[in-house]
Amino acid sequence: MGHIIAVANQKGGVGKTTTAANLAASLGVLEHSTLLIDMDPQANCTSSLGLDIKDIKESIYEVIIGKNHPQDVIKTPKEVLHLDLLPANINLVGAEIELISIDNREHLLRHAIADISDRYEYIIIDCPPSLGLLTVNALTASNGVIIPLQVEYFALEGLGLLLNTIKIIRGGLNPNLQITGVLLTLYDARLRLSKQVASEVKSYFGDKVFNTIIKRNVTIAEAPSFGKPVLLHNATSTGAQNYLSLATELVQLHSTTDQ
Repeated sequence: MGHIIAVANQKGGVGKTTTAANLAASLGVLEHSTLLIDMDPQANCTSSLGLDIKDIKESIYEVIIGKNHPQDVIKTPKEVLHLDLLPANINLVGAEIELISIDNREHLLRHAIADISDRYEYIIIDCPPSLGLLTVNALTASNGVIIPLQVEYFALEGLGLLLNTIKIIRGGLNPNLQITGVLLTLYDARLRLSKQVASEVKSYFGDKVFNTIIKRNVTIAEAPSFGKPVLLHNATSTGAQNYLSLATELVQLHSTTDQ
């Protein structure tokens, strides 16, 4: 089995979906076979890779309820080698309520992707901005979690809920779940506050904080409107280089721990 990593933070606007999509694309560019799973009903990962959500008839929702095999739903985004996508669509909106009555509902995603997980070196899961059943499914299916934190005054606010959720899942549903790393996002080197918050996060999480920092960059923000990851939109931009650096750091981290 490869590395299955959820990108999670119940706080919106921290660069969670941006990180999931661009990290997955960067891993693909580095020639690591990668599957991106869009578990967010907003389906922004899906659209940011050039797919029209209105054209997605079967999605990750049909996979987790057992209607479709993942292989029949997987899409291959244009121009990105070594990257596949399990897309989302509007059907995910009601999933939180619909899945409540299903037995072993926390394990649906893990069981659904069991047949294909060995085909990929990396599976990156974009979670919704909540700690509901979809996020719990993602964390239960994963062996690691990346937590994006926006470098702002309230960066650590509400983080205790996510850390407690991870602790609960590790205690029962998935004892193999580990925090892969904490990622500082939307960093502005011109602001003293950014440096202060970054220092505070590093003092709290220690070596769990990635060395790579995602700097505030307009190219990252505009790339989804072109249906491309930032590396394909502008490979020389700061944003593209930041996410390529993150992917490289992640691979190096695993090459060390896998030995």
